[in-house]
Amino acid sequence: MIGLTSLSAADWVAIWLTVKLSLVTTLILLILAMPLAWLLARWQHPAKYLVQAIIMLPLVLPPTVLGFYLLVVFAPDSVAGQLWQMLFGSTLAFTFSGLVFGSVIFSLPFAVQPLYTGFKALAPEYLETAKLLGMPPVTVVWKIILPLLKPFIIVAAGLCFAHTMGEFGVVLMLGGSIPGETQVLSIMLFNHVEGLRYTQAHWLAFIMLMVSLLLLSMLFWVGRFRRAI
Repeated sequence: MIGLTSLSAADWVAIWLTVKLSLVTTLILLILAMPLAWLLARWQHPAKYLVQAIIMLPLVLPPTVLGFYLLVVFAPDSVAGQLWQMLFGSTLAFTFSGLVFGSVIFSLPFAVQPLYTGFKALAPEYLETAKLLGMPPVTVVWKIILPLLKPFIIVAAGLCFAHTMGEFGVVLMLGGSIPGETQVLSIMLFNHVEGLRYTQAHWLAFIMLMVSLLLLSMLFWVGRFRRAI
């Protein structure tokens, strides 16, 4: 705890901003990935492989490349950028909303893949029985699908949170380093290293390392981690 006192108020703001970004991104990803994984699991078409490749592209694409193209597409003078500003009253680049947008795209594979695996493993007999019993779709989702997918949802949420927390390239390109707005933990760590403030850099790196280790340990502890990837 003594070492943590070397962290400044700006460091703690960056920590809170990172937690906030990870939570918001994870929530959005779970909402988006559930129906997307469901459709992919049941879609039988040659184009499916192309769609899966596009979704998984952030796994192999350098984060700076993705961040650069998002920055270009949503620049204030671009069509998409002007449309975003007209709808929401602000630019997407160099804002917290921009970080969320970029993080959702960059971490999408970590949400879709576990849920896709869960839907593929879902026995159709459960849904057929529910249909024969005349259960409403909402009841089927809450009483059958979600309980059966619980371990896969936990894995997706844990991976999304940990991956978002460690982002650097996308957030740097799309958000920059604005204190209290886009200066997340990874950016602050880079700034400390660049400024030769190794004590602060050590503690920020240690926090990120321990949180990631605890999250992964928890996923292994639930006993379904290998099945859900």
